[in-house]
Formats: sequence, C-alpha cells, structure tokens
Amino acid sequence: MSPRPNKQLSLELGSPPPSTFENFVVAANREPVQRLQELPAAVAQERATDRLVYLWGEVGCGRTHLLHAVCEAAPQHGIRSRYLSPHHPLSDFLFDPWCQLYTVDDVELLDEARQIAVFSLYNEVRAHVRTALVVAGGLAPRAMPVREDLRTRLGWGLVYQVAPLSDDDKKAAVLQAARERGLQLSPEITHWLVTRHYRDMPSLMALLDALDTYSLERKRPVTLPLLREMFAEFRD
Repeated sequence: MSPRPNKQLSLELGSPPPSTFENFVVAANREPVQRLQELPAAVAQERATDRLVYLWGEVGCGRTHLLHAVCEAAPQHGIRSRYLSPHHPLSDFLFDPWCQLYTVDDVELLDEARQIAVFSLYNEVRAHVRTALVVAGGLAPRAMPVREDLRTRLGWGLVYQVAPLSDDDKKAAVLQAARERGLQLSPEITHWLVTRHYRDMPSLMALLDALDTYSLERKRPVTLPLLREMFAEFRD
C-alpha cells in the first residue's frame, strides 16, 4: 500500500518555521552567531569593520541555517539581502547596488561561472562600505576545491568553523521545539529521534512537525509506538 500523499509530503518536506537566530541552537558557536547577529545593523549604519565572513563545517552543522537567519534579520535594519546557492540563476550572483547583504551557500558546489561571479562579489563588497558578504562551505578555505583566486578570497575576512551539535545538544533542541509545539516527549522518544536516520537539525525539525501532525490526526498522544507506526506507514 502506498503512503497517503499528505504523509509523504509531511515527512519529506515538512513545514519548519523560518530559520532565525532565535531558533538556532548556539552550543559551541557563540562567537560566529554573535558576529552574524550584529552584522545587519552594522552594515545599515556603515560601521561594519568585518564585512566578509566565511563559515565552514560538516553537513548538518547549521551553516545554512545561519545564512538564512542573517537574511531574515536584514529587513529589521532597513537593508536588503540575497540568499544564493548552486541552484540559483547566474544573474542572481551579479552585484546589485540595491542589495546590501549577500549570502552564498555550498560554494564548493558552484560551477565555474558562478565561482567567477562570487569572486567578483568579494571585490565589489570590499569596495562598497555599506555591503557585506557571508559565504559558507564544507571545508576550510585552503582545502576548498574551487578556483585559486576564489580560494584566496574565502580567507580575506573572518573565518569560522561551525561546530556540529552533540547528541545531548540535539536532544535539548528537540525538547525545546516540542514544548513550543505543545508536545510532551519522553526521553525514550527524544533518544530515538536523535539517534536514528535523521541526525541533522533541519530534518529533525521537519520530522517533529510531521509527528505533531500525525498525532493530531490520530487524536493520540506522542508515544514510541505512534512514532514507529508513522514511519511504517510512510515506508509501506
């Protein structure tokens, strides 16, 4: 039997809230988070001294969340932002005088044309005081498999490694997110969620949303049997 479409959609896509600084689990990343939180206001007031930032870390560490968070914060300070990834058209990578904050994700996955465009963005942002650029990738600048000129630019400004969350940090984050949704999770369920297949925070949050929806539809409390039932229905 095939899973019902709404279940498949909930599990694969979910409906997580916007990625903000408020729902980012800081843990060992206090300094980069603080720098990024301060960046939009500093850019708006033309007092940003560190306007080039490079974030790196393993998949699921939260670097994409931080890029979205800094973009979410930008309008609060009257500036425009732009989130860029390998999936965005090349034209989006061109410098725009009306945009003050650029973020580029998965820089090592960009094709050569987009790498050249990011290289140009570095040069433009450096020349325009009221702009900033935050780039994220999977490796430290020297190890990045990108054009040599772009690799040099990655190390121009502040460089931070985004430390992954420990399992205890993830459990605390899941419990907090569950409380915000009015869910009561036992330690057994939290452990099951964090130590199974969905170990990165975006997937865990989407799974929590799916579990919340499933529980409401079934009019049953969240228990380990209910969780296993949901996964079994999804796989059938």
